[in-house]
Amino acid sequence: MKNKLKFFSLLICSVLIISCSGINSSRKNSNKSRLTGWNFNDPNYGNYIKGKYVDKGTPPPGMVHIEGGTFTMGAVQDDVMFDWNATPQRVHVRSFYLDETEVTNAEYCLFLQYMKDVFPPSEPEFKHIYKSILPDTLVWRKGLGNTNLLSENYLRHPAYAEYPVVGVSWIQANKYCKWRTNAVNLKILIDKGVIKNIFKEDSLKFRGKNNFDTDTYLANPNALFNGDSTIYKSKHSKRNNRRVTSSEGILTQKFRLPTEVEWEYAAKATFENREYNNIRGRKKYPWKEKYTRNRRASKRGDQLANFKQGKGNYSGIPGWSDDGSDIPIAVKSYPPNAFGLYDMAGNVAEWVADVYRPIVDSEANDFNYFRGNIFSKPLINDDGKVVIVGNSDIEYDTLVNGDIVPKDLPGSVRYVPITKEDVFYKNNYVEANNADILDGEKSSTKNYDLDKEQYIEEIGMYNSPMKPTLELDSIGNVAKLEYDNKKRTTLISNKTRVYKGGSWADREYWLDPAQRRYYPEFLSTNYIGFRCATDKVGTMMMNKNKTPRPHFRRGNR
Repeated sequence: MKNKLKFFSLLICSVLIISCSGINSSRKNSNKSRLTGWNFNDPNYGNYIKGKYVDKGTPPPGMVHIEGGTFTMGAVQDDVMFDWNATPQRVHVRSFYLDETEVTNAEYCLFLQYMKDVFPPSEPEFKHIYKSILPDTLVWRKGLGNTNLLSENYLRHPAYAEYPVVGVSWIQANKYCKWRTNAVNLKILIDKGVIKNIFKEDSLKFRGKNNFDTDTYLANPNALFNGDSTIYKSKHSKRNNRRVTSSEGILTQKFRLPTEVEWEYAAKATFENREYNNIRGRKKYPWKEKYTRNRRASKRGDQLANFKQGKGNYSGIPGWSDDGSDIPIAVKSYPPNAFGLYDMAGNVAEWVADVYRPIVDSEANDFNYFRGNIFSKPLINDDGKVVIVGNSDIEYDTLVNGDIVPKDLPGSVRYVPITKEDVFYKNNYVEANNADILDGEKSSTKNYDLDKEQYIEEIGMYNSPMKPTLELDSIGNVAKLEYDNKKRTTLISNKTRVYKGGSWADREYWLDPAQRRYYPEFLSTNYIGFRCATDKVGTMMMNKNKTPRPHFRRGNR
């Protein structure tokens, strides 16, 4: 018996040694090409790059991981507004990261301070840049209301530092997202020792066109910091002074606004109702219960979100505040949903990336749906180099409301829409601007097969045929068929964006994550804020262990 035990012990040890040696061998060969035998990252073999990506399961700062999957998008309650714009439909969402809270006043003011330092408004070439990103604090004014305190203090007073920023247009929210991408990547490169701490250097080296921009760094690092190569450290992880590239997986993915489908999926957190591979019922709110009041003994009766209780009732009676605030309140004041996201109902509504249309066309695409793509490419000059915007090369747009905004900031790569030549052999898209694809252009009308010369642009999809006159031609047919030519106006356009979620100023009906509303992208209000999203690369799952039911902190309910 003892001999048998010794034999089995020896056999187990042998298997472990062989497996460990195999693992070590595979690790040693991880930098070798399986198909050629060449070494990656080896100067003796041309120093060809193979990045090493390790998914440590750590989201970007301030974000949570949203594991993708399928869900039923759309309303679960009566459409009392008769908009008919939230019809239930099944779609799939890829995994992504989303801010756990809305962007706060403190975070947005950091953006403002940085931009004011880098693009001083006192200098003529930069005078419109800082102003273009300033929130409109006057959104708090009311013709019949005493709200001047909020106009003067809500954005900058430390009492409101952790409150969600408002008065920010959709355009300004996107400007913040791009700056955040650059700010996070700059810190990564400083922490990795690739770049010296530029905040300790001469401030002129990163002012104007010399400020850090991720796309510019990847395209031409020498275009940054006034061409001062000493800003790049000479030794970094045996790189031989080689710059970081996107192939190495060090830099973060671009921050952006979440798409409407992503936002609704994250807000609903339907996996909370999951049992194995089935969803039991559909949720009306981000939390599991079908009511808005807390059921925990210590806080029983308190509202689970910050919203308007009724006419003239924004927070309840003195001594018994239902939701704790009559305007937006500090983030994380209410329990998170099952994904760990705060204020996905109430507090402030939030901008999402999509152009608004009454119908989400999941028949055309049910995978990561998004309306609003504008495909572009870097502008290349006659020397074959990427064009970087200079201090005197800034191009501006004048918005409908008269605001002047820069198209591109100095130091950034200039992008231009793709051309017809770029898509000549494409079969997945045919033009740069896809905001109104399958929604009123020629291909979605009965005249889809006509040549451009034959197609009458004046005939829109909403212009109906008029009742024909009784005049007949020589063979008895109606002599003249006409469309009505009335000029119609609508608030829905390619400049109209979706915003989701209820706010402090909304009634309970709008707390349903499926509700959809729209607003011009260049305007702002005191009840719309935003949060950022970014894409997850690699596997969609953060935790590969499947469980019959999701785990969440019981204290959140």
